[in-house]
Amino acid sequence: MKGKLILKKHCCEDMTYHANFECELHETPFDCPDKIIIYEEKDNDYALIIHDGGTARMSINFCPWCGMKL
Repeated sequence: MKGKLILKKHCCEDMTYHANFECELHETPFDCPDKIIIYEEKDNDYALIIHDGGTARMSINFCPWCGMKL
């Protein structure tokens, strides 16, 4: 049984949803077409996943939904 998952709040509801989204069908976030944002808590880094079959990502400095600086 997994421990209690604590969801981090982000700049807006949309970013919070996408940064915390975990797919139950795919092994990695890079395999899931519904996972579009990767958030690395240790670096406080946000990135868009580039679904090209690998682990490519593009760092972003502003929220795609609300425009706030990340």
